Amino acid sequence: MKKSFLGGLLVAVIMLSGFNVQAQNKLVINADQGKTQISRHIYGHFSEHLGRCIYGGIWVGPDSDIENINGYRTDVFQALKNLDIPNLRWPGGCFADEYHWTDGIGPRSERPKMINTHWGGVTEDNSFGTHEFFGFVELLETEPYITGNVGSGSVEEMSKWVEYINFDGVSPMADLRKKNGREEPWQIKYWGVGNESWGCGGNMTPEYYANEYRRYATFARDYPGAKLYKIAGGANSTDYNWTEVLMQKIPLHMMDAMSLHYYTIPGNWGDKGSSTDFSNEEYLVTLQKAAFMDELLNRHETIMDKYDPRKRVKLIVDEWGTWYDVEPNTNPGFLYQQNTLRDAFVAAITLNTFNKHADRVHMANLAQTVNVLQALILTEEDKMLLTPTYHVFDLYKPHMDATLLPSYVQSDMVEAGSTKMEALNVSSSLSEDGTVNISIANIDPEKAIDLEVFLHGTDAKDVSGRYLTAENLNSHNSFEDTDVVSIQEFDDFKWAKDVLNVKVPAKSVVVLRVK
Repeated sequence: MKKSFLGGLLVAVIMLSGFNVQAQNKLVINADQGKTQISRHIYGHFSEHLGRCIYGGIWVGPDSDIENINGYRTDVFQALKNLDIPNLRWPGGCFADEYHWTDGIGPRSERPKMINTHWGGVTEDNSFGTHEFFGFVELLETEPYITGNVGSGSVEEMSKWVEYINFDGVSPMADLRKKNGREEPWQIKYWGVGNESWGCGGNMTPEYYANEYRRYATFARDYPGAKLYKIAGGANSTDYNWTEVLMQKIPLHMMDAMSLHYYTIPGNWGDKGSSTDFSNEEYLVTLQKAAFMDELLNRHETIMDKYDPRKRVKLIVDEWGTWYDVEPNTNPGFLYQQNTLRDAFVAAITLNTFNKHADRVHMANLAQTVNVLQALILTEEDKMLLTPTYHVFDLYKPHMDATLLPSYVQSDMVEAGSTKMEALNVSSSLSEDGTVNISIANIDPEKAIDLEVFLHGTDAKDVSGRYLTAENLNSHNSFEDTDVVSIQEFDDFKWAKDVLNVKVPAKSVVVLRVK
């Protein structure tokens, strides 16, 4: 009781003083006041049949000259395994609402081909289907998240897919699964009922979708040992009315969560901007738009709180990330873009924000895993590289399943043109073993920041750190040089009495672990 009171008093005194003392930048963390667990699923990922995410990214087939494990690229698998990804969403995205699952089962040579009308008009040969996807997530030891076809599919089709995947007994779909080589059901949990039903998933009104959701969700059955976690297709960015209608029209007991999509676009949909060629002002505008995620979540959560004050229905931000113009001379439908230090800051700011909202946000999925949008990994034939975004997820691993700690930060400002925002963006958590994890993004491109950290409620003094930075904001890894941006050890900190003094390098993401 005494510690909590003193911690609160410390925060109050510092806030009232406005930090008008010699050191301008301060962080106060109350290590004994955490209540909310940060779901590991916030650090989830997304794999769609889009461009080279699946084919050439994850799957090359067992006969490929590229080193593989039963058709899965060995290098990509190992990179994702090292990241300990908590979940993987599939098969889309927009593709999910034109995907008919029965086309992707049985002998690969006999599977029908289709046109991927959403993404590049290329032929989809369905060689990567249900069994291949579940084989990959089992290899990774991660949880699958399936998005069902509401846009062009039927209630019967979705119902049979759930039965094929989850039923352990005698039935037509279970027998078909066994015929195709899988005796035991996969017993998946996470199930999305449609994708972007306001757009590529059917251009529905929220009222119409709410009724469709109720119908589809009714026949997406729970089977023994396989209770579905049903996710309603939620809003596009600031469409707060969509959230309002779904919360009104769908009984709370029928949905476990609602999705939300938001992309960080420096320009506009017609001219999004280059992934590598940008000014300091464009850089700051991008990060300001990434930081808008906080307001976005606050407003959607306020609506949800009206109908669900106990926060039983969660938010699933299952598409987020940067979206730029595609790289020159690439298929515009493949959404292939480079990934710079700027993207690392978008990831850091966004993940810090999700941590902050962990009482409502249960899962998030970066778009996408390989070769598409803000990818973790890029491949080119047998070559592979890890992006700056990958390294941020690596740095942030300690936050997964840790307890969110209340904190307060005061920061210098950084300006470019007419754009201005705080230089420091921070999140802190407490691991089960008592380690305090502190993630700090210093977005100032030129200035290192002397930060005073007041860590209340713990006697821990052993500090270790890692960080990510590079020479320039547009620095990125290439197939010729894969280590331009990589994680380094960090030790520019020291204790002064009970204060941890940290010199946060310019344009860096730092994660400290205090034991």
